[in-house]
Amino acid sequence: MNGVSPEALQAAIATIRDAVGSATRGLPEEVFLLASSLTPMINVDLLIQDEDGRSLLTWRHDRFYGPGWHIPGGIIRFKESAASRIAAVAAGELGASVSAGSTPIGLHEITNPNRDIRGHFISLLYACRLSSPLDEARRFSAEAPRNGDWAWHDRAPDDLIAQQRIYIPDINRSRHTTAGEAGQ
Repeated sequence: MNGVSPEALQAAIATIRDAVGSATRGLPEEVFLLASSLTPMINVDLLIQDEDGRSLLTWRHDRFYGPGWHIPGGIIRFKESAASRIAAVAAGELGASVSAGSTPIGLHEITNPNRDIRGHFISLLYACRLSSPLDEARRFSAEAPRNGDWAWHDRAPDDLIAQQRIYIPDINRSRHTTAGEAGQ
């Protein structure tokens, strides 16, 4: 075990636990990055489509994935429900609220073979519908692209981030329904 004594390992774990506090509020960035290099992360992805079958994507430009388009999503926190994370993603990334089906429409394993940190995810894809207006201040502008801005897409764009290309059939399919809509 790399020459680290069990006592030293326990001391390191105790230090991390003290730094984290309650993991239900999320993790400090460095602890999250450590955790993501040790185990797959479970996340929700929100396939939001309108009446015309367009899909809502957000622009991403960060050190891990960008630049490119992606389906809004987020990692489920410790003891957080998928429904709560869906609501948090919609509020945080879009400034809006959504209704979502009670079960995912897709389950995907997403990996990046060239990276350990943030390199393995189990992604739950949920069909969602907007239940409030989008934050217009976050509308994408090609002249001044900003991380997190949104735009509607008729089809999957060529610059969809590589790890989300598995969603091309879902983005290009005309329209998914949420569980609530299916029963109407």
